[in-house]
Amino acid sequence: MSPTELITQQLQARFPGAPLQLPPPCFLTMGGEFVAFDPDAKRLRTRFPFKPEFTNPMGYMQGGLIVGAIDNTIGPLSFLVAPPSVTTQLNTSYIRPITSELSHFEIEAVVTEQTRRLIFMDAVVWAGDKQLAQARASCTVMDAFIEGGSSGKG
Repeated sequence: MSPTELITQQLQARFPGAPLQLPPPCFLTMGGEFVAFDPDAKRLRTRFPFKPEFTNPMGYMQGGLIVGAIDNTIGPLSFLVAPPSVTTQLNTSYIRPITSELSHFEIEAVVTEQTRRLIFMDAVVWAGDKQLAQARASCTVMDAFIEGGSSGKG
């Protein structure tokens, strides 16, 4: 079983019967793949292809789509370590452009702090051993999924 299939299976098993599409359609549209998940370290690594249709006028991957790939990494990570949540803040710093010379890039996200309602994460966008961007995010667990609340059904 591939890492993508295994991690998708883990995501779907966490919330049986909940009205969730896992992985999300935006992850699939961007061509995302799960590379590795370390539950003890609360760390997830993903891979995304460089797509010409995602470029800006200079031929670099558009910054908002890079943030989309980051969000498509921290989102699934948050679902793997906590009840379903939404991203409430995502700050990104760009270091190097993502160019057509890259067939793909990887993102590694890690949970840095977690409470009952909040999840804080850091993410780095990589091309081999070079950092392309860094991000810091926070997510808020949805009330319907907090322990003692409803199951999120209906």
